[in-house]
Amino acid sequence: MDEKYKQNFIQAGALAKEVRAYGKSLIVKGASYNEVITKINQKITALDARPAFPPQIALNDIAAHFLPQPDEDIIFDNEVIKLDVGICYNGAIGDCAVTIDLSGKYQDLLDSVENALLNAEYSIKVGQPVREIGKIIEDTIHSFGFKPVKNLAGHGLGFYKIHMPPMIPNYHDQSTAVVKPGMTFAIEPFATNGKGFIYDAGHPTIFSFIRAKPIPLSINRSLIAKMKSFSGLPFAMHDLMDGEFSLSEVRQSIATLLKTGVIVGYAPLIEEAHGIVVQAENSVLVDKSGQVHITTR
Repeated sequence: MDEKYKQNFIQAGALAKEVRAYGKSLIVKGASYNEVITKINQKITALDARPAFPPQIALNDIAAHFLPQPDEDIIFDNEVIKLDVGICYNGAIGDCAVTIDLSGKYQDLLDSVENALLNAEYSIKVGQPVREIGKIIEDTIHSFGFKPVKNLAGHGLGFYKIHMPPMIPNYHDQSTAVVKPGMTFAIEPFATNGKGFIYDAGHPTIFSFIRAKPIPLSINRSLIAKMKSFSGLPFAMHDLMDGEFSLSEVRQSIATLLKTGVIVGYAPLIEEAHGIVVQAENSVLVDKSGQVHITTR
């Protein structure tokens, strides 16, 4: 890790923290989902950065990977809402999340995940097995009477990469990874009053361009160029709707590209028992001297 990347990573975290706070302020009863997402994206642009992934607002039993279809909208009412934002600044990533309970019924559940995140942050040191971070998260959430979501995890953060090793578990697993100088990663506990597992279902609206393969002749070349412009970072179907393409053209092209393996889609992640899911997340940098920086705290 050179000094330039370190400073870029710290700046990406600071910007992500600012965007998370701004987005949280917009999520109130009566607000439009699409308007909130639009304003968050405008805020990111105004900060001279770019989204590391489409801003995520997942509701109730949906843990992540959710956006309405481009021709749909949601008006917030009594939902439990996870806001997950990522900032890419000169290739470095700041990734963070917060949960907003518009129903006013689940404060204990929110407290469980926020305390789990904070306790995990306090524990980080060079040489620490990441499974110990998972145990701290699990024990904290259990102490509130809830369950961690075991098949979701924190993750390494890299140059233009939002998910890479090591995975940071949300329970005491068998991982042999340890915290090392120069590591950048996200701690991302999820808690639920359900079973503690998620499955994916439904139609994806978030995608990544994953490989250069022969492109079917039916695909508009400018649409491919648009997808490649995200530098390997995930993009939303909404990001392709800039007036040049119709929704039906985008949908048809995406279906073809998914089938041929040119892109991959991420379907909504739903709690198995349809329990309420809450999330908290911060980004971490362990510099070459072993000093720990929580860049989005």
